[in-house]
Amino acid sequence: MAKRGYDGAMTQLQRLGLLATLYFAQGLPYGFFAQALPVLLRKARYSLSAIGLTSLLAMPWALKFLWAPVVDRVWWSRLGRRRSWILAMQLAGTIVLALLAIAPPAIWLLMASMVVLNTIAATQDVATDGMAVDMLPASERGAANGIQVAGYRVGMIIGGGVLLSFYGEVGHHGTFAVMAGLTVLASIPVLAMREPTPAVASSATTSAVHFLRLPGVWRVLALVFAWKFGESFAQGMLRPFLVDLHLGLDDIALLLGTVGFVSGMLGALVGGLLVTRVGRRRSLIAFGIAQVIAVAGYAYLAFVDPSFVELYGWCAVEHFASGMATAALFTCMMDWSRPASSGTDYTVQASTVVIAQGGAATLSGFSADALGYGPHFVVAAALCVVAVVLATMLYPERFPRAVQFAATT
Repeated sequence: MAKRGYDGAMTQLQRLGLLATLYFAQGLPYGFFAQALPVLLRKARYSLSAIGLTSLLAMPWALKFLWAPVVDRVWWSRLGRRRSWILAMQLAGTIVLALLAIAPPAIWLLMASMVVLNTIAATQDVATDGMAVDMLPASERGAANGIQVAGYRVGMIIGGGVLLSFYGEVGHHGTFAVMAGLTVLASIPVLAMREPTPAVASSATTSAVHFLRLPGVWRVLALVFAWKFGESFAQGMLRPFLVDLHLGLDDIALLLGTVGFVSGMLGALVGGLLVTRVGRRRSLIAFGIAQVIAVAGYAYLAFVDPSFVELYGWCAVEHFASGMATAALFTCMMDWSRPASSGTDYTVQASTVVIAQGGAATLSGFSADALGYGPHFVVAAALCVVAVVLATMLYPERFPRAVQFAATT
């Protein structure tokens, strides 16, 4: 099996380090898109509804299941099944970022580039997720997902928080030049690795349609869809909310880039470790409740005149809870993916998450415009409660890989 091949070719530390750098590279441009861009647009006096609609630029993440079977079945044998796509996408992303670094700053060009970068990163994500499912034994998946989420969050925070804080000094060109350089550095581990010969299923079993026909799959997808919807509904308006509290770029970058980074990373690592110890289903429920409390905290902040201590405290709580909840969900999604079609199976679930996040973020602007920030965050917390209820009702006790994970539920 492919997993044994990875076990023989790489140590556990090498596997975890490789995945951390790959997810970091994917989080870097997405961090700018999801975190820095809303702040810059709000500073430029764009409406909340318009900012919410920019979430549609992430559509390739929702549609990647359409080409995931190609990524699973087509590759260059000299590089390997996963390395072929990962290295190609890393190179393509570096080129786009380098071109942005020398192009004149323009909103339309930035928007078009974000679509291209999201398509590149989404395609790489299919291969990276497939590699993760292939190489990780069940006992390592909880900790590995914690590290993967942490690596992705580091990329997002650097792309959206740290670089935002330096945007006034280095400007448009310097920001994208730094991102291009970091993407090159993140490519070194995958260049150095050796990929074993994979076990590949037939084209009939590596299609998204085949996965969608599996018994119980729609229960899984309903749970996956609901899991991050409420949090994304809140997060979609968090940065405009901070701008309207009259926080400067440096303040927002410090709040999200320092507090958010540390808390989210720690939450992902702690959550990943606890998933294996506590069990998949119990972790989803417990971390989901923590997510409800965290989002409710934003509603509290919107109804009062919050101090910096309150802002920092609730930001830390929300990012920590989000990190734990995400690590638990991604671990379950790995369990629900078949080895020979791991990229496709995981991608269908991941696309469901992205559709939920994108839909929630798109609607969030209309909600905040109509209701105001306080009621909007109350609705978001209620949606998080729905996700916890669904986790208790829909978690599948048996699914395609039941032999592997039934004992951990």
